[in-house]
Amino acid sequence: METGELNCEARSVRPKGVKHALRGQGRVPAVLYGPTSKPAALSLAASELKARIAAASHVRIVRLKSPSPELDGRHVIFKSVQRAPVSGEILHADLYEVDLNRAIRVQIALKFTGKAAGVAEGGILQPLVRAVEVECLPLEIPESIEVDVTALGIHDVIHVSALTFTGNVKPIFDSDFAVVSVLPPTVAEIAVPVAAAAEGVAVEGAPAAEGAAAPGAEAAGKEGAAAAPAPAGGKKGVAATKKAEPAAKK
Repeated sequence: METGELNCEARSVRPKGVKHALRGQGRVPAVLYGPTSKPAALSLAASELKARIAAASHVRIVRLKSPSPELDGRHVIFKSVQRAPVSGEILHADLYEVDLNRAIRVQIALKFTGKAAGVAEGGILQPLVRAVEVECLPLEIPESIEVDVTALGIHDVIHVSALTFTGNVKPIFDSDFAVVSVLPPTVAEIAVPVAAAAEGVAVEGAPAAEGAAAPGAEAAGKEGAAAAPAPAGGKKGVAATKKAEPAAKK
């Protein structure tokens, strides 16, 4: 594992607006802490910090350079970085001091290589995790962990216990979780009842043909005609019929 250097300076934590003043000068406030050391406030050049973070995938361990004897020569890793939500500018950084002779736990990215056999059959390669936690010495931290997926068929799975870790790198996991799999192809099939529609057979869920009566419409029409309401003034018509009956008997 390569190591890099990062210039830093001790900073004051008072007054409260000192952080804003530092950012206006092109510097980023940061905190250094570790398992055996007290937290220390420091500042970093924003441009240099950006370059170090961009190279953090292959330069994990950083050696501090400072005019302060308490900071100079200490080895650290980037624990966390706080950014502005819109601009993405770095607002604050946490540096964690490490002992080069003592193992630490870090997250290492997975690198999937090869073309899965299941993908050639129409399947979809589905990574389930993108990184795994490992324990190793700071100078032995790998850039990434390769996962060869060439032999993966559809529904096959690679678990974390099947991965290959170089040197003294030890994976840390409570359960043998899955890392990557190949999903079956997903194709939506829509059945169109062409023959049934051509013969005029009613198909459940199919729309009625234009100009054709829906099933039961004819019967409903007859019932509607029989039960049609009497026209307006129907009572007067009935009375007139009753009056006409005696004249018919004469």
